[in-house]
Amino acid sequence: MRDISFDEIADAVSTVFIKANKILPDDLAGLIHTCGECENNAVARSILNDLEKNLDCAKELDVPICQDTGMAVLFAEIGQEVHITGGLFDDAVNAGVKKAYEEGLLRKSVVRDPFFDRVNTNDNTPAVIHTRLVEGDRIRLVAAPKGFGSENMSAVKMFTPSAKREDIIAFVLDTVRKAGSNPCPPIVVGIGIGGDFEYSAVLAKKALCRSVSTRNQNSDYAKLEDELLEKINELDIGPQGFGGRTTALCVNIEQYPTHIAGLPVAVNIGCHVTRHAEIII
Repeated sequence: MRDISFDEIADAVSTVFIKANKILPDDLAGLIHTCGECENNAVARSILNDLEKNLDCAKELDVPICQDTGMAVLFAEIGQEVHITGGLFDDAVNAGVKKAYEEGLLRKSVVRDPFFDRVNTNDNTPAVIHTRLVEGDRIRLVAAPKGFGSENMSAVKMFTPSAKREDIIAFVLDTVRKAGSNPCPPIVVGIGIGGDFEYSAVLAKKALCRSVSTRNQNSDYAKLEDELLEKINELDIGPQGFGGRTTALCVNIEQYPTHIAGLPVAVNIGCHVTRHAEIII
């Protein structure tokens, strides 16, 4: 059994959210560069070049890569041999989020009630926390600050098992088409297939945290990822909605077993700065 303190967790959460908001994963930044070199549309190419410059400026000035520093989403894998001391895990996470958004000078965008009392909490808490127990004596944290320009464009559909491949493709394309320029394309598309209503959405969010250089390990889903990316980029929405072949940078699918009577599919759209960072305690 290994003791990990409340303060250790809070400090790690703070560190990883600041990092996620200021530094885009190298593979995603690389895709923006590669697409800029391959883009035939002059306006689209210019926009992609500007997005690259924005990333460089954020590094140089040590500021967030997007002004919407997002709602704090955290995926946590907690080893069963870990003993958390000094307080509750969720409280430690929220203490870390508060510290990150205050000390990191990140925009605070969370309101305390979703409908009747939309008053800012002024520290970007509470976080959305997805916790899973695993083997070992470590805690793995993946921070995924999520801006709502892209989050608002996401969708879930409860298909029946009679749905065909083309039905799922049509749903994804329709979701992206309706999103248009709102999610600040080029986008990353996370897709969750299976589970139940709410878990398909968790899978889609988890898919956005997967490296864009890693394909689904199941060859059938990997082929579907490639096919969807090709078809999305044929929509001619393009960077920031001005047309071009680069509407999406990547499509990631995560799947899970489901009920014999269902086929849930969720699409979670991420903007061109689909941020995530990892830390292990």
